Amino acid sequence: MNKRTRAIDEDTYKLIIATMKNGFSYQGVQYKPNERIATVLVLEYNLGLRVGDILNLCVDSFVKDGSRYRLDIYEQKTGKYRNFTVPNEIYQYVRDYAYAHNISSKAKLFPITERAVLKHLKAVCAYLGLEGVGSHSFRKGFATNVYVNNNYNIELVRTLLQHSSVSVTQRYIGIGSKQLEDAIQKNICFG
Repeated sequence: MNKRTRAIDEDTYKLIIATMKNGFSYQGVQYKPNERIATVLVLEYNLGLRVGDILNLCVDSFVKDGSRYRLDIYEQKTGKYRNFTVPNEIYQYVRDYAYAHNISSKAKLFPITERAVLKHLKAVCAYLGLEGVGSHSFRKGFATNVYVNNNYNIELVRTLLQHSSVSVTQRYIGIGSKQLEDAIQKNICFG
């Protein structure tokens, strides 16, 4: 796990994505709008997948399951099988992206390398003056959002990220147990 990167909040996420989609000029280099890389990072932030796993996706990776869609993948890094429901809005977003770029259902959505994603993200972050942000910041942002929006349920986050233990997940997102935080807060007393 990459301890040098931090989780990004929603405002930082939106700023990075908008900058990628609009393009920018930095140190004499013109960076054209890059919807492809922006879309990779949107999926990482909304699904919690690693960039390498996103780069292997095609439209057919999303399997119809009744009125919903799910992803059935083997994680590239761990080799672990992962099966989860994908929000319909995310499936529609992916389908619209594929349609707009004339990508067949069996072709990779993003025929680029992880290095290309990291290189462009690094340029965007330098332009915006952001430190400690890498591609993993989007996965960490996903994990932090799930943690906060689900009553600080660290076990839920651990399961979604497929970590081996809660302590690994706590270190990963840099958040201690909410119960410990609350206990300390309730114990404050200034004699």
